[in-house]
Amino acid sequence: MKEALLYENIDSDTKEVICKLCSHYCKIKNARGGICRVRFNHDGTLFSYTYGKVDGFAVDPIEKKPFYHFKPKSRVLSFGTPGCNFKCANCQNSYLSQSIKLKPEALLTQNVFPPERVVELAEKYAVDGISYTYSEPTIFFEYARDIILKCKQNNNTKHLFHVFVSNGYFSKEMFEIVKAEKLLDAINIDLKFFDDQKYLKITGGHLKPVLENIERVFDANIHMEIINLVIPGENDNEESFARVSEFVSSLSKDIPLHFSRFFPQYKMTDKSSTPYKTLLFARDIAKSFGLNYVYIGNTDLIDAENTHCPKCNYLVIQRQRYFTDVRYLDLEGKAVCPNCKETLPIIV
Repeated sequence: MKEALLYENIDSDTKEVICKLCSHYCKIKNARGGICRVRFNHDGTLFSYTYGKVDGFAVDPIEKKPFYHFKPKSRVLSFGTPGCNFKCANCQNSYLSQSIKLKPEALLTQNVFPPERVVELAEKYAVDGISYTYSEPTIFFEYARDIILKCKQNNNTKHLFHVFVSNGYFSKEMFEIVKAEKLLDAINIDLKFFDDQKYLKITGGHLKPVLENIERVFDANIHMEIINLVIPGENDNEESFARVSEFVSSLSKDIPLHFSRFFPQYKMTDKSSTPYKTLLFARDIAKSFGLNYVYIGNTDLIDAENTHCPKCNYLVIQRQRYFTDVRYLDLEGKAVCPNCKETLPIIV
């Protein structure tokens, strides 16, 4: 375990601390843990139990994260650590994010995979970047930060990009570090619902901090894509699609918005998979708000993942699951439509 970043002692007598890593801002009594159950207070010092406790190393296409407008066809080293600051009833990685909460002390018996070993793996497999994913990167921020800094110090890996796949519930203090140290090149944020009560019931969090963080990322000019998992009976109606689309379009009509198909799992096995017609309806609603890049994920629908030039509708990237055919021109590091010469908001 390692001493945590971003916490303060709030009572010298009881040794209670407040964790400022995520938007829960947990007040943690001595010998107790926070909501994530992987950060513990020992005599007034807050420790991260997840530091170096890696799970799920894999080399993935960037499109799997999903990032569609960031380094198309690149390869990333992906991994996560146990635990999460949410308790999503539909979690697809519940074995990693939730099970550890029952016995968090088990983390102490796991071997630590030091940051330099991750850097070595990235170099060994000649990936283009590293993706911090599977579980919420916020809860292992200290570890991710050390990996990123060590990559930047290594001549063979300093060119690598770094991306978070996040629930968007990090604290403003954490994001200030990200900005100051230029830690992230891109982030995918899961905007789960546009209803605070749904957020609280299904995830244990709130809507407002997620919206505020999306705005912070946009203002910081860090590449961002938004994903909305469409769950039958929860957020599959016109009002939900409209509110998500209106919010994203209010920032920029060029932000990629992904509507993803739900499959029954974890505590939502009683629900059915999202009908294709619902996903197509969601896309139509988003386009009615002027969004230029709306995608449908986890399906085999024709043209659901393709990127078209918003000016002339030319097919600039064809995708089918993880097959990607790039058809735009790369002119001095800018993606350009070969048909009308429009510059596209794609980081090449």
